[in-house]
Amino acid sequence: MVTFPLAVGQLRPWREGDEDSLVHHASSRRIWNNVRDFFPHPYTPRDANSWVRSNRSYQQPNNLAIEIDGQAVGNIGFTVKDDIYRYNAEIGYWLGEDYWRRGVMSEALPIMTSYIFKNFQVNRIFACVLEGNIGSMRVLESAGYRHEAIHRKAAVKNNQYLDEHIFAMLRSDYRALNQSVNEY
Repeated sequence: MVTFPLAVGQLRPWREGDEDSLVHHASSRRIWNNVRDFFPHPYTPRDANSWVRSNRSYQQPNNLAIEIDGQAVGNIGFTVKDDIYRYNAEIGYWLGEDYWRRGVMSEALPIMTSYIFKNFQVNRIFACVLEGNIGSMRVLESAGYRHEAIHRKAAVKNNQYLDEHIFAMLRSDYRALNQSVNEY
């Protein structure tokens, strides 16, 4: 089973029994304001059952629960793209508000980045961040992702046009970053 320790918990596959915790931590307007609209709000028990059921049976999962104190309090995951973008993976994450600004995502993102590069044929991992989500931008930059672009007013959230910031890491960036870390 794929699990990764964190200072305050672990990254692990989603499992039956995570539903109540998922509903509790995902039902936040502040979280929803920073993610795509397909993320439900409010987050219902039916949504949680569907999510857990669709993510619990993979040998190499692409979504991992962020577990703290025995509760699933967030998610970090990725989608490998197709066609001419087939060597790209889009990474995304969210974390329950009670755990913001505690370094959880700053620890989880490099672990998931490493997992993707080591287990999947991906040359580039990218993230799309809506304007105003400064915390997420800092997490990506501290993990070694580069700010590549701003797609001006490309997204619509809460009936407002927002800039979308693109951050990315290439496999060569990942290798160089890990080589420099190993030299110390």
